[in-house]
Amino acid sequence: MGKEDGRDQKGVTVKKSENFSEWYIQALTKSEFIDYTDVSGCFVFMPAAYAAWQAVTEAVDSRFKADGIEDVYFPLLIPEKLLLKEKEHFEGFVPEVAWVTQSGSTKLEERLAIRPTSEVLMYKSYSRWIRSWRDLPLRFNQWNNVVRWEFKHPTPFIRTREFLWNEGHSVFATEKEAEAERDVILKIYQDVLRDYLALPGIAGTKSRKETFPGAVNSYSIEHVMPDGWALQGPDFHSDGQNFAKAFEIKFLDKDGNSQYAFQNTYAITTRELGVMVAVHGDDKGLILPPKLAYIQVVIVPIYRKEAVEAVRKAVEEAYRLLKRNYRVRLDDREGYSPGFKFSEWELRGVPIRIEIGPRDAGNGKVIIVRRDTGEKRETNAADADKAVAETLELIHNELYKRAETMLKSSVHAADGYDAFKKILFEKGGIIHAPWCGDQACEDKIKEETGAKITNIPFEQEKNAAKCIYCGKEAKEAANFAKSY
Repeated sequence: MGKEDGRDQKGVTVKKSENFSEWYIQALTKSEFIDYTDVSGCFVFMPAAYAAWQAVTEAVDSRFKADGIEDVYFPLLIPEKLLLKEKEHFEGFVPEVAWVTQSGSTKLEERLAIRPTSEVLMYKSYSRWIRSWRDLPLRFNQWNNVVRWEFKHPTPFIRTREFLWNEGHSVFATEKEAEAERDVILKIYQDVLRDYLALPGIAGTKSRKETFPGAVNSYSIEHVMPDGWALQGPDFHSDGQNFAKAFEIKFLDKDGNSQYAFQNTYAITTRELGVMVAVHGDDKGLILPPKLAYIQVVIVPIYRKEAVEAVRKAVEEAYRLLKRNYRVRLDDREGYSPGFKFSEWELRGVPIRIEIGPRDAGNGKVIIVRRDTGEKRETNAADADKAVAETLELIHNELYKRAETMLKSSVHAADGYDAFKKILFEKGGIIHAPWCGDQACEDKIKEETGAKITNIPFEQEKNAAKCIYCGKEAKEAANFAKSY
């Protein structure tokens, strides 16, 4: 990358509203949130990014454990013969699988897949472990990395060859028990998206065409990016007895009869970090939600020759007070102006900047500056802890409110195909439109416009509308969008 694209300069050089794709890459790299590697589609999570993901995993995992889900870890490599056991699942992932075929100079007798997902490996074990109704439910989760190779244009977090996620794999004795887990898991994901990432989403059912390979039904939480394209977030899959029959996951019920079990799978991925950056960031760079920020507060002293010691003492006292409850960085670097430091920490998305100059030190005050709005607030140094807590909460709430407003404004209703295409090509976003439920119409809409069904929202209004494409009576209203 040369000087002409602006990426060698310190700050972001393009406006988010004018060139979202370039803004997104610059915001991620110049803030040192991620870095590139020599393997296309594989990126380095720098400390701020990995800390954000750790916060997500801890929030999700604590809720999983509270509901009785236990953590496990399964190997990275999967024998090819196991993938072949579940044909529909295998065929869905074949183009994305990366294979290990050789060890040193010795060719392996059987190819080993680098996991694109772990169903087939885990379920081989499940078939050995589950014998009786007393062994159920079995609710395991693992946090790991997976590799999926088939695409040409990787985008950090959004479309990568290696990503991090959770894989939840539950087994139940009855369909009713398995179905009940859906709402529990989706609520956990929605709560964490709202309370940690400050992100809303639209929950709903996937169409049959978009259902996960091997699943009976799939459900998702969908986002809309600033460029008007949709992006799938966390998902949940009701697998019925499909995998149980493929892997002989059977148990003796209370009457001594052999039964196939019912299963679910579910996941949240590092893709959410990309959504977070895209939705909240501005022309200055990142804006990180407080709970995910690696540094929540940065203290920047403003020295003058006549009051160096007074400022230093005030800064050290503020740092001592705040570090008890917050992730704080004291930027006392020499050779950099306060203005330079302000810009750098704004680029990195630190939620709060505290400025302390000679006048502030002399009056026992500090200046609190919000990253999201730039608003400044003067407060007594002794009250800084309380003021920071209040400000962090205000920032989170405002970020969520903005994101919710953006999402709602990105959803458009259409009751005719001409209106559908006009909205799609002129505005983008999600188009909420009646659909007959026939995949043929879904396919033709995708072929002619590039828009697919993201999901069918759980909340449906009763109407007598006609299908957006064929004019037949609509079965339901679906959300259509161009999607990453």
